[in-house]
Amino acid sequence: MISTRTKRAAIGRTRRGRRTAIRGARRRAAVLGAVALAVGLWSAQAAGALTYFRIGTGDASGTFFAIGSAIAGAISNPPGSRACDAGGSCGVPDLIAVAQTSQGSIDNIRSIAAGQIESGLGQADLVYWASIGESVFRDNGPVENLRAIANLYQESVHIVTRKHGGVWTIDDLAGRRIAVGPEQSDSRVTARLILAAYGLREIEYEPVFASLGDAARMLEAGTVDAIFTVGPYPIPIIADLASTTPIHLIPLDDPVTAKLREQYGFLAVDVIPDGLYSGVDATVTLGIGALWLVRADLDPELVYEVTKSLWHPKTRLILDEAGPIGRQLHRETALAALPIALHPGAARYYAETADQR
Repeated sequence: MISTRTKRAAIGRTRRGRRTAIRGARRRAAVLGAVALAVGLWSAQAAGALTYFRIGTGDASGTFFAIGSAIAGAISNPPGSRACDAGGSCGVPDLIAVAQTSQGSIDNIRSIAAGQIESGLGQADLVYWASIGESVFRDNGPVENLRAIANLYQESVHIVTRKHGGVWTIDDLAGRRIAVGPEQSDSRVTARLILAAYGLREIEYEPVFASLGDAARMLEAGTVDAIFTVGPYPIPIIADLASTTPIHLIPLDDPVTAKLREQYGFLAVDVIPDGLYSGVDATVTLGIGALWLVRADLDPELVYEVTKSLWHPKTRLILDEAGPIGRQLHRETALAALPIALHPGAARYYAETADQR
């Protein structure tokens, strides 16, 4: 019989291995993007041909940057590269893509709309608000020139509390200190939407503006009562917190949440698996798509080729190397719950490959 201590040690090693793999994937993805850029710039000088394609992501330590870097490596095909069928790049000929750090979805959307970058990643809820000119986009009106290439993967809403802190449900958050991310963050916007649905406006609780790392330390110290964040599980910082401090994830599985899903098509049912975070049971929550976005006036032929490269069979190897999140990217779910229209170039690709789904 295997002892409880042995089981716990094995689980600990598995979790540490998973976190190490995620961090390693991020480093490998960053290297892929940097190498693609360096090789492309050198080759361009020799060949005299180059298309430069930026992908707005997020913080260099985050998932958006890791995935953006992997995609950049997949769609890049510097001048002088070996042919795809000869073991070389299967990206867009003479294109160099690079993941560009940013402040996240809001920053990416605004930069794309202003023509400052060619593409970027964005949470589906923020994309929706931008398209109708509401929430943080109200002052400047609808962003009408935003189009989608794909819904890449799903992120999960995490509402984290201390297991013995007396906060078990959304209603228990009234009057509490909630870390909602930086003041202009994506997570704050999502928190406002969900908490308001339960009757909790920001005057009914105290928002604390902090990075996720700082928020985890605050929750551990008891200086905040909850953390509200959105990301693909397992979120390494939350996993690390759970290994030292007993935590609870507030479920979102009641009629209020069901009504939210009916009202906003970008919200989906999601389940954070049992034991993914130490001592935490399976938790029903909300899922939000992470989209790849471009400007509406971007060359349709270029977007067609970029989309084709994204879903090329050999790209699967690059995405799988990017870790657990990369393995969630699939052509079959690329059109799920899109809050905006596809770019014509992307739409052409999906129409031509409809029988391959």
